[in-house]
Amino acid sequence: MASKHILSLEIPDTNNINVLRVFDTSLYVADLGTDCGLLRITSPGFVLPVSIEVLPQFNLVLNACTLGIQTTGCGDSCHPIPDGIYKVNYSISPNDKVYVEYNYLRLTQTMNKYYNLLSTLEMSACEPDADVKEQLKELRLIKSFLEAAKAKVEYAHNPEQGMELLVYAQKRLIRLGNTMC
Repeated sequence: MASKHILSLEIPDTNNINVLRVFDTSLYVADLGTDCGLLRITSPGFVLPVSIEVLPQFNLVLNACTLGIQTTGCGDSCHPIPDGIYKVNYSISPNDKVYVEYNYLRLTQTMNKYYNLLSTLEMSACEPDADVKEQLKELRLIKSFLEAAKAKVEYAHNPEQGMELLVYAQKRLIRLGNTMC
């Protein structure tokens, strides 16, 4: 039985709106080559990926400039990385045969809005009043929609339905924020 590499990536969720972290969790076979490592990331709204040459066991922290989202002022500051679906492909030689590909739903900005709203609730270590209970109920529902969106994109491989759920959750989050202020 021939041994082969088992390529794998991790793309952890982060609270930092300016970075996207990608790291290699692949299992490599010692006597097989790992040449020409290439990470390709297609950001939401883009058709072509940004290509980054990588070595095995890489651990990258990317920003809007390295992702090609921001093209000017990169030496001064970085724009926030948008929420949405990122197509992430990692390959080694021969790159058309040895690769792994993921759809990653980034929710960083949306989750930060969620946590900011949650933190504004007037709560203490006792039973909340009716208004706060209603707001908590709505926040739990919104979070469920966000989790469902992520599941649809990353596990069910249904990006269209995942994006519909994300947009719906974002609208509810904005509506709730307007009523809480």
